[in-house]
Amino acid sequence: MLEDQARNTDENAQLTAGLIAERHGPAILVTSAFHMPRSVGLFRKMGVDVVPWPVDYRSTGREGFGFDIANPLLNLQVTGIAVREWIGLLAYRWSGKIDEVLPGP
Repeated sequence: MLEDQARNTDENAQLTAGLIAERHGPAILVTSAFHMPRSVGLFRKMGVDVVPWPVDYRSTGREGFGFDIANPLLNLQVTGIAVREWIGLLAYRWSGKIDEVLPGP
Protein backbone atom coordinates (compact mmCIF):
# COMPACT_ATOMS: atom_id res chain seq x y z
CA MET A 1 0.00 0.00 0.00
CA LEU A 2 1.32 3.45 -0.82
CA GLU A 3 -0.06 6.66 0.65
CA ASP A 4 0.42 9.45 -1.92
CA GLN A 5 -1.82 12.32 -0.77
CA ALA A 6 0.21 13.79 2.12
CA ARG A 7 2.12 17.05 1.79
CA ASN A 8 4.46 16.35 4.71
CA THR A 9 5.52 13.56 7.06
CA ASP A 10 2.98 14.44 9.74
CA GLU A 11 0.11 14.16 7.24
CA ASN A 12 1.65 10.97 5.86
CA ALA A 13 1.59 9.35 9.30
CA GLN A 14 -2.03 10.40 9.88
CA LEU A 15 -3.27 9.21 6.48
CA THR A 16 -1.32 5.96 6.66
CA ALA A 17 -2.73 5.17 10.10
CA GLY A 18 -6.20 5.41 8.57
CA LEU A 19 -5.29 3.28 5.55
CA ILE A 20 -3.87 0.38 7.51
CA ALA A 21 -6.09 0.48 10.59
CA GLU A 22 -7.56 -2.95 9.77
CA ARG A 23 -4.27 -4.65 8.99
CA HIS A 24 -2.24 -6.60 11.52
CA GLY A 25 1.52 -6.50 11.86
CA PRO A 26 4.08 -3.82 11.19
CA ALA A 27 4.31 -1.57 8.15
CA ILE A 28 7.60 -0.96 6.34
CA LEU A 29 8.55 2.70 6.60
CA VAL A 30 10.78 3.77 3.71
CA THR A 31 12.37 7.22 3.86
CA SER A 32 15.75 8.94 3.77
CA ALA A 33 18.09 7.73 6.49
CA PHE A 34 18.64 11.25 7.84
CA HIS A 35 14.86 11.72 8.18
CA MET A 36 14.09 8.32 9.72
CA PRO A 37 14.09 9.27 13.45
CA ARG A 38 11.43 11.96 12.98
CA SER A 39 9.37 9.69 10.70
CA VAL A 40 9.49 6.75 13.12
CA GLY A 41 8.43 9.03 15.97
CA LEU A 42 5.44 10.38 14.03
CA PHE A 43 4.22 6.98 12.89
CA ARG A 44 4.56 5.50 16.38
CA LYS A 45 2.64 8.43 17.85
CA MET A 46 -0.17 7.62 15.39
CA GLY A 47 -0.19 4.03 16.64
CA VAL A 48 1.41 2.57 13.52
CA ASP A 49 3.91 -0.22 14.21
CA VAL A 50 6.74 0.36 11.73
CA VAL A 51 9.86 -1.40 10.57
CA PRO A 52 12.33 1.34 9.54
CA TRP A 53 13.82 0.85 6.05
CA PRO A 54 16.26 3.75 5.61
CA VAL A 55 17.42 4.67 2.12
CA ASP A 56 19.28 7.57 0.52
CA TYR A 57 22.26 7.49 2.85
CA ARG A 58 24.36 10.65 2.63
CA SER A 59 27.43 9.26 4.34
CA THR A 60 29.57 6.17 4.47
CA GLY A 61 29.34 5.99 8.25
CA ARG A 62 33.05 6.70 8.63
CA GLU A 63 32.85 10.50 8.65
CA GLY A 64 33.97 12.50 11.64
CA PHE A 65 33.66 16.07 12.77
CA GLY A 66 35.72 18.50 10.80
CA PHE A 67 35.78 20.94 7.94
CA ASP A 68 36.66 19.97 4.39
CA ILE A 69 38.63 23.01 3.24
CA ALA A 70 38.44 21.81 -0.37
CA ASN A 71 34.63 21.84 -0.47
CA PRO A 72 33.09 24.52 1.78
CA LEU A 73 29.75 24.53 -0.08
CA LEU A 74 29.26 20.83 0.61
CA ASN A 75 30.02 21.53 4.28
CA LEU A 76 27.23 24.11 4.39
CA GLN A 77 24.79 21.83 2.57
CA VAL A 78 25.36 18.87 4.90
CA THR A 79 25.26 21.09 7.98
CA GLY A 80 22.01 22.67 6.80
CA ILE A 81 20.35 19.28 6.38
CA ALA A 82 21.50 18.12 9.81
CA VAL A 83 20.42 21.33 11.56
CA ARG A 84 17.00 21.22 9.89
CA GLU A 85 16.39 17.65 11.08
CA TRP A 86 17.57 18.39 14.63
CA ILE A 87 15.30 21.45 14.80
CA GLY A 88 12.45 19.35 13.41
CA LEU A 89 13.02 16.63 16.02
CA LEU A 90 13.05 19.17 18.86
CA ALA A 91 10.02 21.08 17.54
CA TYR A 92 8.01 17.86 17.06
CA ARG A 93 8.93 16.71 20.57
CA TRP A 94 8.05 20.04 22.17
CA SER A 95 4.75 20.18 20.27
CA GLY A 96 3.84 16.64 21.32
CA LYS A 97 3.91 15.17 17.81
CA ILE A 98 6.56 12.63 18.86
CA ASP A 99 7.28 11.04 22.25
CA GLU A 100 11.09 10.89 22.02
CA VAL A 101 13.65 13.14 20.33
CA LEU A 102 15.51 10.07 19.04
CA PRO A 103 13.13 7.09 18.86
CA GLY A 104 14.91 3.75 19.13
CA PRO A 105 14.65 1.03 16.49
